[in-house]
Amino acid sequence: MCGCLDCFVILIASISPKALVNRGAVGVVSYAMLRLFERKTPGSPVAQIEVSNGGETFRVALKRVSTSRRFTLRVRAATRDVLLTMPARSSLQSAREFAERHAAWIGARLARLPRPVAFAPGAVTPLRGVEHTIVHRPGERRVVWTGSDARGPLLCVSGEAAHIRRRVSDFLKREARDDLQAAVARHAKRLAVSPKRIVLRDTASRWGSCSSSGGLNFSWRLILAPPFVLDYLAAHEVAHIVHMNHSPLFWKLTRRLFPETDRAETWLKVHGAGLHRFGADVA
Repeated sequence: MCGCLDCFVILIASISPKALVNRGAVGVVSYAMLRLFERKTPGSPVAQIEVSNGGETFRVALKRVSTSRRFTLRVRAATRDVLLTMPARSSLQSAREFAERHAAWIGARLARLPRPVAFAPGAVTPLRGVEHTIVHRPGERRVVWTGSDARGPLLCVSGEAAHIRRRVSDFLKREARDDLQAAVARHAKRLAVSPKRIVLRDTASRWGSCSSSGGLNFSWRLILAPPFVLDYLAAHEVAHIVHMNHSPLFWKLTRRLFPETDRAETWLKVHGAGLHRFGADVA
């Protein structure tokens, strides 16, 4: 222990408040402050713990929620991690014991997740819902383009091998922007509204959003899904310019813009999380 603040916090976190009181540490730090270190801020990630099962170690993120009444474990497919939601006043020791009791379940759920697919030669990645095999064509003058051969649809990439991942990612984002701009313009024209801007992101929790100023945000990964899914998200967010909620009026308007809303919602629920496995380490 070096005596720095970080090490001091680690020491505090590893000892219960009652034990510190018994050791006479209250003269250094008040009991209330010790409880603050233990409880952190409700609703925010407070710590990570590690649990083991079958020779494997799993990292579990902890999140205290003021409205939570029980411990809840969730394996998030999009981010390929584990989140333990816990009541705000529960102890870290209780959280650890709960996670350890369910370590086998954690391991089984993580093992069931599809393996990540890097943008590399030979990998297969979807483009507008159609699987394309990535092939390296170093001698070509073009950068990234689609083609086909006996293997089926191809995504061809020129240049040095070290640049393939970035070039595929950039290509997909450009294609996503083009498709989303066209879809948004079409739906916006029907409602006589004008979105302020369109921004592409790589969010794990939502496929799109609309700001109060009319700015629209979308996940670039929508270009991996079938076109009707991207078209639905464009209609969904344009409808939010009129109704900044999910009221019956909002859904009525969304379905008027895009009658296959239920089909697209179902596709996202079944297949959406799987889109995050493509392009490992690509933001």
